[in-house]
Amino acid sequence: MRRVSRIAVAGVATAALAVTVSACGTSSKSASSGDDKNLGLALAYDIGGKGDQSFNDAATAGMDKADKEFGYKSTAVEPQDGESDADKVQRLESLAKQGYNPVIGVGFAYASAVAEVSAKYPKTTFGIVDDESKTGANVANLVFHEEQASYLAGVAAAKVTKSNVVGFIGGVDIPLIHKFGAGFKQGVQDTKKGVTVKEQYLTETAQEGGFSSPDKGESAAEGQIDAGADVVYAAAGLSGQGVIKAASANKIWAIGVDSDQYKQDALKAYKDAILTSAMKNVEGAVYELAKSVEDGKPATGVIRGSLENGGVSLSNSNPVFANNKDIQDAVKKAEEGIKNGTIKVKTS
Repeated sequence: MRRVSRIAVAGVATAALAVTVSACGTSSKSASSGDDKNLGLALAYDIGGKGDQSFNDAATAGMDKADKEFGYKSTAVEPQDGESDADKVQRLESLAKQGYNPVIGVGFAYASAVAEVSAKYPKTTFGIVDDESKTGANVANLVFHEEQASYLAGVAAAKVTKSNVVGFIGGVDIPLIHKFGAGFKQGVQDTKKGVTVKEQYLTETAQEGGFSSPDKGESAAEGQIDAGADVVYAAAGLSGQGVIKAASANKIWAIGVDSDQYKQDALKAYKDAILTSAMKNVEGAVYELAKSVEDGKPATGVIRGSLENGGVSLSNSNPVFANNKDIQDAVKKAEEGIKNGTIKVKTS
């Protein structure tokens, strides 16, 4: 996504994802097997890099699982502030040239670079997370129905709000983040009429820090809380940590995103304020792409995570959330409606 908060996503469900299998790409052998020179998979991190307790860390968890299972010696490369597309191209080319396979750009910012480099290295499988605008015979587009998990988050928010005011904070004002906001707002309004949803985006571009500035997230959350919000949902990467901090300080509910943020060590001091998290299984998507290469059948094309295949979900770690029958029943009903098509979730 950009960098929307996450750590290891609970459960690897992408085995159920529908994938287009291609003969392109070489089979990825264990680094210890000596069968070829493939070193394993490589991650090119999105803004913020490892330790974001979010998007990048979820991808790292998928890489670590592949390393453990396949004997890989994978690598992950950090982004640089203010880097250009040319820098991203150079990074991906270097990884492919060294013999890593697959090579995965973690975030939509890598779309153009993946398209360019994948054409130069047709025997290497490339992955791009959160983008399907650029395709290729040896490219896997790892995307998600973020709006579906966000709808469930909206249902939960509507069930716990007492002020009838809730907030959504997006990191950057772009279509991808609009999906989170649209699903959340619809879930709230379908569940409880008359609830006001305050919507705010931190920046116009990622370069302005919308996904990497906890202080911006905290300030925005404080403003929404002052306006009456007693539940705030953020899709803002590292900036979301500031939203959760503000929610905790003001004794209101926060809803996490992308990973189960209730379980994140960096947010341990605030976890009692995290009602639930709208998750997407980046960990599983990364692992399954590596596995497909290892198995000699590299997955390519659009691979989309949904409620139906377990690629997105709502976390159940906070006992307050898990043990509330009213919330659980409402969320379950909504999930069934989305799966059977009686609920059509908006994306904008």
